[in-house]
Amino acid sequence: MRPSLNLRGMQVYKDMLDRDAQLALVEDVRTIAKQAPFVTPVTPSGKAMSVKMTSAGRFGWVTDGQGYRYAQSHPNGTPWPVIPPSVLGIWTTVAGVDRPPECCLVNYYGTDAKMGMHQDRDEANFEMPVVSVSLGDDALFRVGHETRGGKTESVWLQSGDVVVMGGQARLLYHGIDRLKPNSSTLLAKGGRINLTLRVVT
Repeated sequence: MRPSLNLRGMQVYKDMLDRDAQLALVEDVRTIAKQAPFVTPVTPSGKAMSVKMTSAGRFGWVTDGQGYRYAQSHPNGTPWPVIPPSVLGIWTTVAGVDRPPECCLVNYYGTDAKMGMHQDRDEANFEMPVVSVSLGDDALFRVGHETRGGKTESVWLQSGDVVVMGGQARLLYHGIDRLKPNSSTLLAKGGRINLTLRVVT
């Protein structure tokens, strides 16, 4: 499978997942959330983020007054659920590495949610890619450089799109500027789900 476009080295697979595959992933997310409920993360400075988060896998990504980090249990103390086979299959198809992901971060974006420009730097091995799956409403994905500032490029990610951030693009700053409300009928209450797969150790 070849990517549809290259955004500063990030490989974008447009429409990789058909409607049935997207619906199946939504059901898998519901199963994850039953065991590990969504939480509203708070930054170390005490500010609530606009997205809601949960995780699956050996590790989950958390943030609170102690900082940004990976943890082996949900904030409520329960272990994270396993990563569903459907999600692992996406990684196997596009990641291009032998190691399986150790974390599936699940972000839910409401209509007004966004994600500021950031790098994924909490992992031990930057040679391992990050794979991102979009479900639900369209999201404006912006990509910058390895340092803050400078000209950026953007693309609208739609439900079923998959992005691979690897190689020279692994440490580029990136974020979600805004959603396009009601652009998808996948989620009954609207919004967007983003699955992000990572090797942590």
